[in-house]
Amino acid sequence: MKQKSEFQECAERLKALADPDRLRILLQLYEGPASVSELAAQLGDDIAKVSHHLGILRRAGIAQAQKQGRFVIYRLHPEATLVRDDATNDLRIDFGCCSLDLHPDK
Repeated sequence: MKQKSEFQECAERLKALADPDRLRILLQLYEGPASVSELAAQLGDDIAKVSHHLGILRRAGIAQAQKQGRFVIYRLHPEATLVRDDATNDLRIDFGCCSLDLHPDK
């Protein structure tokens, strides 16, 4: 049986993903690491908004931040494995504690 703390961690990750903007950021990070300004440009969103959502994803253990010069580069946390089913184009995010199926084209 899983410990209560493991369920709490999983719930925090799922809460962090319960926002369409954060899901869009997650899918963009699936394509590769990027800075806040790069993500904002790719998504057509405001830098402050993207930065706010990245902070939530980072605190939930879904994204990682690494300083490179004057930029902070974000990438998916190694525990947040994203797998695409080539036949259906569906995505599955696996956190180890739980997983989430995404259907981006539906």
